[in-house]
Amino acid sequence: MLTSRSFVKRTRAGAVVKVVREHYLRDDIACGVAACRLCPPAAPATANGSAPGLEARPSGPASSLCPGPHFLLPDTNLLLHQIDILEDSVIKNVIVLQTVLQEVRNRSAPVYKRIRDVIQNPEKHFYSFTNEHHRETYIEQKRGETSNDRNDRAIRVAVKWYNEHLKKIEDEEKIQVIFLTNDRTNKEKALEEGITAYTCEEYIKSLTANPELVDRLACVSDEGKEIEGGKIIFPEHIPLSKLQQGIKSGIYLQGTYRANRENYLEATVWVHGDAEENKEIIVQGLKHLNRAIHEDVVAVELLAKAEWVAPSSVVLQDDGPNEEDIENEEEKENILKTSVNKDMLRPTGRVVGIIKRNWRPYCGMLSKSQIKEARRHLFTPADRRIPRIRIETRQADTLEGQRIIVAIDGWPRNSRYPNGHFVKNLGSAGDKETETEVLLLEHDVPHQAFSQAVLSFLPKMPWSITEEDMKHREDLRHLNICSVDPPGCTDIDDALHCREIGNGNLEVGVHIADVSHFIRPGNALDEESVKRGTTVYLCEKRIDMVPELLSSNLCSLRSNVDRLAFSCIWEMNHKAEILKTRFTKSIINSKASLTYAEAQMRIDSATMNDDITTSLRGLNKLAKILKKKRIDNGALILASPEVRFHMDSETHDPIDLQTKELKETNSMVEEFMLLANISVAQKIYDEFPEFALLRKHPAPPPSNYDILVKAAKSQAISFLLSFQNLEIKTDSAKALAESLDKAESPTFPYLNTLLRILATRCMMQAVYFCSGMDNDFHHYGLASPIYTHFTSPIRRYADIIVHRLLAVAIGADRTYPELTDKHKLAEMCKNLNYRHKMAQYAQRASVAFHTQLFFKTKGVVNEDAYILFVRKNAIVVLIPRYGLEGTVFFEEKDKPTPKLEYNSEVPSLTVEDTTLHVFDKVKVNVMLDDSNIQHQKMRMVLVEPKILGNDTPASLSAEASSKDEPQKKKKK
Repeated sequence: MLTSRSFVKRTRAGAVVKVVREHYLRDDIACGVAACRLCPPAAPATANGSAPGLEARPSGPASSLCPGPHFLLPDTNLLLHQIDILEDSVIKNVIVLQTVLQEVRNRSAPVYKRIRDVIQNPEKHFYSFTNEHHRETYIEQKRGETSNDRNDRAIRVAVKWYNEHLKKIEDEEKIQVIFLTNDRTNKEKALEEGITAYTCEEYIKSLTANPELVDRLACVSDEGKEIEGGKIIFPEHIPLSKLQQGIKSGIYLQGTYRANRENYLEATVWVHGDAEENKEIIVQGLKHLNRAIHEDVVAVELLAKAEWVAPSSVVLQDDGPNEEDIENEEEKENILKTSVNKDMLRPTGRVVGIIKRNWRPYCGMLSKSQIKEARRHLFTPADRRIPRIRIETRQADTLEGQRIIVAIDGWPRNSRYPNGHFVKNLGSAGDKETETEVLLLEHDVPHQAFSQAVLSFLPKMPWSITEEDMKHREDLRHLNICSVDPPGCTDIDDALHCREIGNGNLEVGVHIADVSHFIRPGNALDEESVKRGTTVYLCEKRIDMVPELLSSNLCSLRSNVDRLAFSCIWEMNHKAEILKTRFTKSIINSKASLTYAEAQMRIDSATMNDDITTSLRGLNKLAKILKKKRIDNGALILASPEVRFHMDSETHDPIDLQTKELKETNSMVEEFMLLANISVAQKIYDEFPEFALLRKHPAPPPSNYDILVKAAKSQAISFLLSFQNLEIKTDSAKALAESLDKAESPTFPYLNTLLRILATRCMMQAVYFCSGMDNDFHHYGLASPIYTHFTSPIRRYADIIVHRLLAVAIGADRTYPELTDKHKLAEMCKNLNYRHKMAQYAQRASVAFHTQLFFKTKGVVNEDAYILFVRKNAIVVLIPRYGLEGTVFFEEKDKPTPKLEYNSEVPSLTVEDTTLHVFDKVKVNVMLDDSNIQHQKMRMVLVEPKILGNDTPASLSAEASSKDEPQKKKKK
């Protein structure tokens, strides 16, 4: 059946045209109830093997309101706000209408993704009913009726149709459809029409066998949860319509809100758009922060210049016991208002409204109320940038000491903290499995097992290279190829070779696993890989981007097995000058899988002269020349104190912690990976100037270098050195590189390393981008005009796209629409950049947790440390031996505060009569403080220099965390 509707609209040119929209209606759409004889056969099983549909006899929980068998049918708002309830394993047999799904898709992509996942879960028996194309459930919008009212009516029509339809099914006991809505008007109309309808709260409270579900109910009305008689704390948010007008007229600025991890009373708003002026706006004070939460999109109003402030150098943490006590907050805000140099003032504003909330489920712990039998408690998130959340729960005794997940529902004006609800219990705090789960969830790392739909696209075993494969590849199995990787590496992406050829030149090859042969565009395996974006390496395990059959077997370039590869081969002279470059799909057979140490031993050996060793020596010689050329061109050699954990083979607990030692072979492999990436980048850009996936590293703005320049100045004054030797020039990467090379002190050999560590902190994040959407290709750190990632397709999805582009460029594969759509590539790059950033943060969190495990049995450890930063009330120190960084506080609650004098120009902090400069060497005692199980921390005590007037050094404590990444699996 065909229905149509027509309307007129005005074109951009001003003409009036008639538009006719056709809408097809069908009478063969199944109700979804198993074994229904009135409907056509149910839809076939989905790709993951699930048979979508409702049970013939609903097996849901027992309800005191509706004791008979029943299906549930929620409206749009209920699904949006109560998704945590619907995801619970107790709730089954739910009908999700097309009307509802479309509205959810338009209003919340995350919730839409979650409900789609639930629908595909065969154990949940959720059914998506296409009511908008069913002849008996489709309705036209009435004249004067709003779209929202029309959709509400469509939902009620579908409920009535289902109930009438189910009456026709011959059964001893009739099945009912229960309409769930929190909309009072919609519920009243449903009851008037004879529909059984309840609010979500009414229905959930009727499930007497599952009282725990009540805790998961979202509070959808802020007003309903406001504290009785509570004082108004925050200004009212301006309505969205007025915000949009204000942004358009320039009264307000729109940006992303970033909370300060070290100071909960300060945040920055990164302004959207191209305007360079006021790119970053500081917001200070509780009322100016105005209920914004980290990553929200907000509207800010700039304050008058007389009210501008400087970024705070004070470390403040929200650890007050009273959730509604704001007098203490006002005292803390006064600490921020100290006089500063006018040059340090930054554009300052206040949050006037929320444009888009970017809330997510938060991991953390319950801070149980001291009031006996209280149901209202505070939840403390693991992420210090997130405020505490007030929840109501009857399970406080059970949840105390557990890691739990909580979702935010709203934030009333008269509440110090937002309201939320309990979602899930993850397990005991401190348990290794639980803490690993927390850090993966907190950093949004996809880590669920690969679905059957994904695994179905893997090659069938036993697998072997076919004659068809041989036809389109170059056979390089005769070459003396080897791989060089960290110990224990199983996902070997790359291998190399070097040999002399007849004309006296050298042939050098980089051979990369041909992952794109196994992962074809658009299938479930490809979609899962792009969603994950990257493999995540934690201290004790890795979260693979692709299934293990590929990562550790068929794609891994292990020795003495035939493997498919994509090869980049150069002809070079002995000065490492490239004479020819070619790319080819290939078949290789690696002759050796070596560790960096094993390869170094071969190179250094006076007795080994076999083909592999000769190849390694040739590669190492060329790599040194290549590295010198890069440095001469202005490439930066930076530093970070990377560490390696040695794990107990049975418990997998860390038993030793050492700073990682880099060998020549690390640099050798890195140089050829860089060269291959640059060569491939140029090739794909030449062939696809609009669609090349490239990687750039933007030059830092001059202000980023302030900490580095001032640190050098501080150290020069501290040691009474000639400032000329420590002058850091930042005009260009080359000037910076030369400055760092000259910054040596015979009396302080670690100074140069510290400067390079600090220089690393000044850098911008390298990012992927599509060449057709950007003009700046330069990679600042490598001093290269163009760059990409080609060499690690097992662990980075960007490399798979680059492989596909290169294959099309050399005629080895065919293209597909998404590969040449620059807008889709740009969106993909955005996701990949996010996934890489989250992977880095997860890796650092894993190092921090394992560092705490390591120190758990060590007691007090005395170590040398260096000051990295000075604050108004603290110093940040680095312990090189452990790669451990921590903040030593000089003022603590309920303890006498020493006299403090902070100098921001030449960064230093004078504590009583002792002046501390950046890079000063100090001694600290380090121990694990597990008194707060939610935020266990490394506690540091300043031992040397001894602060006069303070005889209790234990009062000088620190929260410490490892800022360096764990041992990286790979090179650049």
